[in-house]
Amino acid sequence: MTQRVALVTGAMGGIGTAVCQELAKAGHKVVAAYHPQFDNKDEWLKEQAAAGFNEFVCVAGDVSSLEDCQKMVAEAEAAAGPVDILVNNAGITRDRMFAKMEKDQWDAVISTNLSSLFNMTKQVSAKMAERGWGRIINIASVNGVKGQAGQTNYSAAKAGVIGFSKALAAELAAKGVTVNVIAPGYIATKMVMAIKPEVLQTIVDGVPMKRLGKPEEMGAACVYLASDLAGFMTGATLNINGGLYYQ
Repeated sequence: MTQRVALVTGAMGGIGTAVCQELAKAGHKVVAAYHPQFDNKDEWLKEQAAAGFNEFVCVAGDVSSLEDCQKMVAEAEAAAGPVDILVNNAGITRDRMFAKMEKDQWDAVISTNLSSLFNMTKQVSAKMAERGWGRIINIASVNGVKGQAGQTNYSAAKAGVIGFSKALAAELAAKGVTVNVIAPGYIATKMVMAIKPEVLQTIVDGVPMKRLGKPEEMGAACVYLASDLAGFMTGATLNINGGLYYQ
């Protein structure tokens, strides 16, 4: 398999970490983009080394800032080479019923979860097209597909991720660059596992498979979408949610 350079945003969260690990296992050189205000790089690298992953390159910045994204991609390219695979995974929530939602809660979620796709993808897509090969993988959510009360901001942003990906897929299809989406349901990350047990049980009971997704299941899907074998798939959304979408 050809070694590619993969840049993953939100790399130090539960899903991001699994994506980094699975891409590394598949033989890719992985650049982990993280937010210096919210992520502890040294602690994360120590955990990864203990798990047998010693090759990660790290770049820091805020994906809602175009300037930060320009800087992160430049640093990634200087350290690892041209970016072949981009995984736009960074995301936040600011949940509130719409009647009580403040404008800054709306803006923060749209900026980090949707505008970040413009900021990051703009740095790499044209270069991928010039080289004739590229993989852009955008992480949405089941709530961007079906909507969720208390998450008008998040649901709108994640639905926007899907629309953005379909449109960009059409623009890049003839250039050897694919653009696809993974829309996860409830995944067993530290953040989800911190939910009150009785609330978590209600969530699990609502999933047709009666379990949470595993972070590595998300990572494995990214490995496939990043591969040569996924070259004929573009503009698609993989719903990894235990059947929740069909309820």
